Amino acid sequence: MKIRSTTILAVRRDDRVALGGDGQVTVGNTIVKADALKIRRLHGDTVLTGFAGGAADAFALLER
Repeated sequence: MKIRSTTILAVRRDDRVALGGDGQVTVGNTIVKADALKIRRLHGDTVLTGFAGGAADAFALLER
């Protein structure tokens, strides 16, 4: 079985943070979306978070 997963990467330097993630959503071996937003700003833009799996899917559905 081939393992596939989301990549979320955070880098901090001094008082700055960069957070990024891949944008690919797959079902089995099929790419169903190549530009998904898996990084979100929450709580008045004071919290950055990355979502994967079912949570990322739920956000994608809410955007439609």
